[in-house]
Amino acid sequence: MPRRTPPVQPDPAASAHETPALPAGRPAAEILTELKALRTADAPTRGGRTFAYVYDAGREGLDELAAEAYAAYATVNGLDPTVFPSVARLENDLVGAAAALLGAPPGVQGTFTSGGTESILLAVKTARDHARSTRGVTDPQLVLPSTAHAAFHKAAAYLGLEPVVVPVDPVTYKANPTAMAAAITPRTALVVASAPSYAHGVIDPVARIAEAAAEHEVLCHVDACIGGWLLPYLRRAGRTVEPFDFSLPGVTSVSVDLHKYGYADKGASVVLHRNAELRRHQYFAHAGWPGYPVVNPTVQGTKSAGLLAQAWAVLQHIGEDGYTTLAARVAEASDHLIEGLRTTPDLHILGEPEAGLVAFTVLTSATPDRPSGTPDLSLLLHLADEMRVRGWYLQPQLSFDGLPPNLHLTLTPATVDRVDALLTDLTAALTTARTLPPITPDPALTDLAATLDPDTLTPEDVAGILAFAGPGEGPPGGSGGLPERMAPVLFLLDTLPVRLKERLLTEFVGSVFRLHTP
Repeated sequence: MPRRTPPVQPDPAASAHETPALPAGRPAAEILTELKALRTADAPTRGGRTFAYVYDAGREGLDELAAEAYAAYATVNGLDPTVFPSVARLENDLVGAAAALLGAPPGVQGTFTSGGTESILLAVKTARDHARSTRGVTDPQLVLPSTAHAAFHKAAAYLGLEPVVVPVDPVTYKANPTAMAAAITPRTALVVASAPSYAHGVIDPVARIAEAAAEHEVLCHVDACIGGWLLPYLRRAGRTVEPFDFSLPGVTSVSVDLHKYGYADKGASVVLHRNAELRRHQYFAHAGWPGYPVVNPTVQGTKSAGLLAQAWAVLQHIGEDGYTTLAARVAEASDHLIEGLRTTPDLHILGEPEAGLVAFTVLTSATPDRPSGTPDLSLLLHLADEMRVRGWYLQPQLSFDGLPPNLHLTLTPATVDRVDALLTDLTAALTTARTLPPITPDPALTDLAATLDPDTLTPEDVAGILAFAGPGEGPPGGSGGLPERMAPVLFLLDTLPVRLKERLLTEFVGSVFRLHTP
């Protein structure tokens, strides 16, 4: 007769000293109800009132399609396409579509990634390893305009490259191709251009930058994470779009996000290389251990194929004509908004927006001594808070290297019918913001900040500086400690040196993601 294994008895001594990590178990309906309640404190991701972070096609049924496609592949592991061959089929379809859209000649190869940051990191790794193997560069540099996305600096920090930052034109906010060319040295591994830049929505002179890189036999990456899936369809919708992709011989890699103007769920992106030899430098392979041989095209190893499947489904569903129609709607929303902003007193659009993104600043009222006014940071930040009170999220961007602070808006098809309401509330919010007391820096804090070393700050030092912002109770259901109005926090950050600003940002976000212990 088989012996029965006695049931495991809990150790009273252990249970007396250990706090359970999880509840005993909760009903599914209760859990889903709580998740939905938590979402009520978030900015809306649909409906055209959140002008950053989300891209809303405004098409019924698209979210449901993406969710079902994700669910069908949620348990599929994208690590090994020899075990799950459907992963290779879906990825090849997506990469092939991106290559065709971006003027790729025969031989272009690419990879599906988790988002623009990963695509950029892989492009920088490729350039670093290529420079090392072909030119013997051991101390590589990354040449980029000051408006290039922060992800390039992240990649440089992770991968050991020195960023060489070139100021942009202060009027157009575009990269200066002459200055970019002059910054190229024998140590340069990669030159970067944006199509468009996130901050101002303008397209760098990619042709001239790529030509300069090619003359120096250096790789050139175009960050088209935002514009890569929009600009070609704007062109097909009748808009003039200058070449920015593989149609330019000097362009060696391009990143394009499908979770932006491809309207797939996050995260979904593609990085493309001009040939397989370049893409080889992106891969990580390791056979020097006793486990299975590892080959990772991306930073991730194990990953759900759900995001790949939902991106594939969305692109297949919208199709060529659908994307052309959606691009035309983005252009319509952008034109209408720009016209309204230009007719609103004391608002000034930065540059000439070209790809669905618009940035504007708020000027002090003109006087005989200042006929054009000057950027008013306090008023700008009060305006952002007032718009949020009215149910709109406009993204504040701080001043940098002589470039003015501004509010950033991302236009999508869902915003077309919202522009008039936005402009009406913007006028009212601006009137209210003018009645609020200006934010003024504490002179003692300013003097103190000038003496602080960001690398040696104590937690007490940081807490004292952040106290200037006056934390509030935070939104209902959200993380405690978040200020009800962000204007004081952002004003403080704008006045500080970059390194100190970065340290305080780290501490501030760390204070949001913190454990509460007794």
